[in-house]
Order: sequence, then structure tokens, then C-alpha cells
Amino acid sequence: MTASPAPSDSEAAAAEAPPPEAGVAARAGDDGQFDDSDRDALHILPLGMIPVQTPGLKRARLIKNARLETVVEVFKDRAAGSGQVNPEHLASMYPSHGKEMRTDMAQIHRLTQLNSYDVYSLRIELRRLGIPVEDVNYLRLSASKRLELTTYMRDFTLPLIQQVYGSEQRPINDIAELFALLANPDREEALRNLTLLSQKLNVQLQDIPSFLEEYGDVFLSLAYFRSCLDGLVPEVQRFMGWVSEATKSEMVTRDRLMMKMIGDVMRMLTGITTSITGRFEAFDRRSKDFWHDINADSFRSVRAQISAHHVTIGGVLCGLAVKMALWKARFPHGGGGPMKRVEFVRSEILPGLDHINRIEKSAAGTR
Repeated sequence: MTASPAPSDSEAAAAEAPPPEAGVAARAGDDGQFDDSDRDALHILPLGMIPVQTPGLKRARLIKNARLETVVEVFKDRAAGSGQVNPEHLASMYPSHGKEMRTDMAQIHRLTQLNSYDVYSLRIELRRLGIPVEDVNYLRLSASKRLELTTYMRDFTLPLIQQVYGSEQRPINDIAELFALLANPDREEALRNLTLLSQKLNVQLQDIPSFLEEYGDVFLSLAYFRSCLDGLVPEVQRFMGWVSEATKSEMVTRDRLMMKMIGDVMRMLTGITTSITGRFEAFDRRSKDFWHDINADSFRSVRAQISAHHVTIGGVLCGLAVKMALWKARFPHGGGGPMKRVEFVRSEILPGLDHINRIEKSAAGTR
């Protein structure tokens, strides 16, 4: 397989157009190589998507742990669990591939510095780092995830349908149906409206399908991140309630340093979730404004604003996701004594939380 550069925004948009098939294999992803859960995750990067030269690394993955450290997962199965290795120790595992490992380690080192491995952040970051991908299709969400996001996409597809079909009800169950519907309008009035839309956007009528792919990709990214946020915020709130219960213990309340640490964590979590939620509200306002005054510049502005936030949104959501996932794994039914809860906060939640906070603060002013 020939490696290709990380896609530009337009290339990525074309890659995101949903394929006609709806089903996915139980383990392999749409490309037959990666699990859907890998490609849709915030914290996983299958090394097989980049041209690694060490054979043993082709099925390995970079993953973020709860401390936001990047490790290489060389194997994972139900019986043996997860085999995780510090990237610096990889060379000792493949002594017969010294030359290949030196080349691979240069790439892996750069990849460990990224804050998120979601497909939208990777499109930007891989191009910035000059790291090619084996196939641009690796940098798109799975068919199952796109179908799952249909409900979120309705808010963005409805105004587009109304521009073309007016008040006529056009139920859309998948974004692929939207592309087909608008690329082949079935009424004279719809064709006239589509022509008018092309004029407002300053694109040729025959280029409307390309615009639809780009429009769909931009707002599918927003739907993806919004779904991640909507899943995380209730978890963070439950976690904070769980921690608050520990402060009812006299042993905890008597320790001022312990109470300060808990207070700092609670303030950071509240600030991060409030700020990133505000960013999404700003995106919603901008997308609605676009349909009130449709033109090429307004679309480019909306696209640029959303794309500019991909890396920071991915970084914040990835950090919160791995921390909440560990909490649910360690305390699946809640519980745990006050000191056990405090120690978990100290050892697993606090490390790296200031990093997430810095990412959000760096982006919050660019709304």
C-alpha cells in the first residue's frame, strides 16, 4: 500500500462522504484493518495507519492513559489484558529491526506529543508534522459512528433542506440521503432554489455536490465532538458528586491540604466543562447566522472557526474521557471509602488536569 500525505481539508471532506454500505464487520473497521472503536476514539491511534517499518508495530496502537501519558499498546486480549510499553523502551523489544526502529521512533516521538488522536485532530496534526498516512480513508469516522450521529446532524441538515425544498417535510435518516436528495432535486422549484443557493455561495451548480461533502464534513465533526461532550458532562458531574461525598468525612475535612486539593480539582473540572460547553454554544450561533445571510465568505468563516478548534476540543475531550473511563473502571458501582476516593483523585485525576485546563484556556478566547 502506498503512503499518502495527511489530507488537506478538502481531501478530508471528500473522504468523509458516507459510503453506500451501512453494515460493518464485528471487529474490522470500514477499511477491513482497524476496529471501528479505534477509528472513532479520542485516545487511540493505530500505528498501522502510518507507514511504520518495524513489522511488529503495524498492529500496535498509541493510547493515552488517565495521566495523559502516551504508551504503546503492543497487544490486547481478554485473557492477557493490555500490554503497554513506554515508547522509549520499544527498541529493546525489536532488537533485530534496529534500523527500522530508529526511523519509526522519530515518528512515534512526535505523535506522543499530540493531545488527542481523534480523526479530525489527526488530519491537522499529521499534516503539520509531515507524517503521511497509508490511506486517507483511515482519517474518517466509521459508518456505524456516522449513523449514530444522524440525530445530531439533523440540526445542521434541516436549514439546508429548507433552503432547497421550503417547508416540505423531508425526513433524513442518514447524511448520505441528504447528499443524494440535494444532488438530484426532484422538483422544478427545488432545482431553482438549488441554483439560487449556488449563486449565493459563489459556486457552480455542478459543484454543489462538492460543497455538500464539505458542508457535511464540517458539521459532522461538530456533531462528533458534541456527542462526545454530551456523554462526558453527566459523567463529570457524577464524578464530582462522588468526590463531594468524601468531604463529609471528618478525617478529610480536618486536612486542609486535602480539602484544598479537592477544591482545586472541582474548580478546574467545573471551569473546563463550562468553558468548552460555551464554545459549542458559540458554534451553534455561528452556524445559525450562516443561514440568515448565506454567502461564500460566511461559509468559509464558519468552516474556519470550527476547524481552528478541532485540535483543542479534541485535546480537552480526550483528557476528560480517559480520566472518566478509568474512574468508571475502578469504581463501576460507585462506593469506595472517603480516603480511597481522595487518593484516587490525587493519583489519577489531578495529574494532567492542569494540562487540560491550559488547553481549554488557550482556546476559550478564540470563540
